Amino acid sequence: MLQDLHRRGGTLRGTVRLSTGRGLAAAFGRRLARRLGLPLQRDRCAFVVDVVHEGDAMLWQRRFDDGAEMISRFVPYGAFPAGGWIERTGPLQLDLGVDIADGGWHWRLRGARWRGLPLPASLLPRTEAGKRIIDGRYDFVVDFRLPLLGRILRYEGVLDADTR
Repeated sequence: MLQDLHRRGGTLRGTVRLSTGRGLAAAFGRRLARRLGLPLQRDRCAFVVDVVHEGDAMLWQRRFDDGAEMISRFVPYGAFPAGGWIERTGPLQLDLGVDIADGGWHWRLRGARWRGLPLPASLLPRTEAGKRIIDGRYDFVVDFRLPLLGRILRYEGVLDADTR
């Protein structure tokens, strides 16, 4: 089901949970959420993801029930296991490797750029991001943490493929 979604595209719908850390971590989380277009007005909201192909790229168009949108453009390079994906979301560009474990795909951050400038690894948040299929449903998590502060931002959910 994961491979089919990436090869053919499709739409996923469900509810996403959004959260930040506490104290200073929450301030960093709110700032990152704003830059990514994530609404933090409540901890749960409706979520739709349209996966479409455009030339050599795959677009993930994420929409939240308040109208906020986050669009990422993924361009593959190489072949597994050394290959990966370049993800662009606004001014942020991530170089992502993929690990396959526990029945799912887990992103491994290899590098990042902000407005084209490389970011030092020491400034990057630690990321847990992955997806898998459980009982025919798309289960995902994206979690950002900073050293000493812990979690700054997390969003996760279980989505259903649109059957319309």
